[in-house]
Amino acid sequence: MSLRLILMRHAKSDWHLTLPDHARPLNNRGRRAASALGEWLSRNGYVPNEIISSTAARTLETCARLNLGTLPRTTRDLYLASHDTLLETLRSATGQTVLVLGHNPGICAFANGLLNTQPAHRRFGDYPSGATLVVQFDQPKWRDINWETGTPRAFVTPADVSL
Repeated sequence: MSLRLILMRHAKSDWHLTLPDHARPLNNRGRRAASALGEWLSRNGYVPNEIISSTAARTLETCARLNLGTLPRTTRDLYLASHDTLLETLRSATGQTVLVLGHNPGICAFANGLLNTQPAHRRFGDYPSGATLVVQFDQPKWRDINWETGTPRAFVTPADVSL
């Protein structure tokens, strides 16, 4: 039995509002991107049975606009989390296909650390807003996941999916 991770950075947030960082919502482009990414995930059979999300407004709004029919388990620990915190959180997952929704720079470092090879996508290195990586693991349980054991299956950005 294999496990699948969908690792997503929140969609584009609105920097024009004078709100604390944690409270910033998506901007219009981010809203469209989150909806398009949800359609892409569904169309390609990448529907998670568990979602773990940061508590930041922009991650929760991204999650809602994905419209995947799964309520997220939220944790403040994922807000601007390091790659080690992301791994620790993933190891607590119970679903077979898990979506983790977070922030840079930790999510980019996490993606790089998990993979046994990088996807051939020009934007993988900077993991832009809305970037979504699908990773396959041969381990039977999330607690057995280690660095460099994941095989990339797909990587897309909002620019790659129709908005």
